[in-house]
Amino acid sequence: MIHRLIVLFLLCVPFVAGASAAEPLRVGSKRFTESYILGEIVTQTAVASGTPARHLQGLGNTAIVLEALTSGAIDVYPEYTGTIDLEILGHKEPSSLDAMRVRLREMGLGMAVPLGFNNTYALAVKGDAAVRSLSELARHPGLRYGLSHEFIGRADGWAGLARRYGITATPRGLDHGIAYEALRAGQVDVIDIYSTDAKIAAYGLRVLADDKAYFPRYDAVLLYRLDVPARFPAAWQAIKGLEGGIREPDMIALNAEAEISHRAFPAIAHDWLARRASTPHTATPAAPLSSRPAAVAQAAGRDADGTGLWPRMFNADLWRLTRQHVLLVGVSVLLACAIGIPLGVAAAAWPRLRQSVLAAVGILQTVPSLALLAMLIPLLGAIGTIPALAALFTYALLPIVRNTCTGLLQVPQGLKTAAAALGLSPAQRLWHIELPLAAPVMLAGVKTAAVMSVGTATIAAFIGAGGYGERITTGLALNDHQLMLAGAIPAAVLALLTQFAFDLAERHATRQR
Repeated sequence: MIHRLIVLFLLCVPFVAGASAAEPLRVGSKRFTESYILGEIVTQTAVASGTPARHLQGLGNTAIVLEALTSGAIDVYPEYTGTIDLEILGHKEPSSLDAMRVRLREMGLGMAVPLGFNNTYALAVKGDAAVRSLSELARHPGLRYGLSHEFIGRADGWAGLARRYGITATPRGLDHGIAYEALRAGQVDVIDIYSTDAKIAAYGLRVLADDKAYFPRYDAVLLYRLDVPARFPAAWQAIKGLEGGIREPDMIALNAEAEISHRAFPAIAHDWLARRASTPHTATPAAPLSSRPAAVAQAAGRDADGTGLWPRMFNADLWRLTRQHVLLVGVSVLLACAIGIPLGVAAAAWPRLRQSVLAAVGILQTVPSLALLAMLIPLLGAIGTIPALAALFTYALLPIVRNTCTGLLQVPQGLKTAAAALGLSPAQRLWHIELPLAAPVMLAGVKTAAVMSVGTATIAAFIGAGGYGERITTGLALNDHQLMLAGAIPAAVLALLTQFAFDLAERHATRQR
């Protein structure tokens, strides 16, 4: 049994290795609308120069995507000067661009290609709210704050803002993609926003004046590894042509195409690049926060894209996402069997070892998935398939080890004694008597691990490993319920099919027993 599982795992390894063998320019992005779009623009610009490029989208927050950059898992991603200065470099006060570049060079990184717009943080309330500035918030202690988790934890986020303005409220952590809906539904009163969010105008919100100038400028730039210009000269030359090409009204309109019209990020980037190629673009000063382009209002009045849930579910990317999801689940469970079954055998054979083994795999099971991914990226020096497989393998171990140990302990002692009396060696007793009798219980553990892995594999999208989670994370960033369902329903169907297949295998094992 064990040697067959190992052979199956080794057969799958070339597919995993092949997925990461190519060496394109790897462009990363964070898990919010604007970063997705900018990542696509950079990726398609590189491809147009004749350089292979890959967009690893929605990699999570600043800490995860920065770790991916410093480890070499990605080559470049869109970032903002305020985040680089205060969050990444840890400066207490805003510093000059030259000072930032010096510090970044020590990390092997560079900052270049200012894209032409400032996307600062701000707080917003409903348009009919009484407050108009951040200073007034302290005079309304009953207001409910729904802030993104990253903003709450950032060095340039909530803690410093609350001190500057004397706000004593305790915020509730909300994903940025659902904060607007929570505000509109009256569940919170104040949310953090990006100044280029399209929903500010669409939802009729009021951006509170930063009257004590707490927020620095967040000019959009590209953060890259210093070896990128030498490794990808044609792509870098083309990417440099984006400098100053995106004004604030342009960015708001692009965000509106994604968040309100629900267009795909690659299509938005393609159309913008096509328009720019046909009409030379000259950068202009960014519009003030109170000025929003008419394109947002027009987008708000259009239907999303004329398609419903089923067409989006059976989109052209369904087979690619299914293949990635099945690969992640299959390889991780096979690897967990190859390691977990021997551990379970050892735990059943040696009572002193049993508690230690079960406690160790139990502790691994309790590590939160996103925290585990964040730890695996620097440990493995990669993002994508490899750390995702490592995380899924970790979560699949417990049911396999526990059920293997339990199944072997349930084998009647009389049968073991009889086998020994017949002259069978310990290895022969294990292989021909104990493992076949324990097979139904062991198979139940493998089934549990496989079904759990189908659901857990959706986290792989946070580090660019694909699967159905790609739709779910994108839908969460856009607050697009249909897109989330288009990822969740296939995952549920795959889980049911997996359970059905194992149920058949269990019946067969029971009959064989």
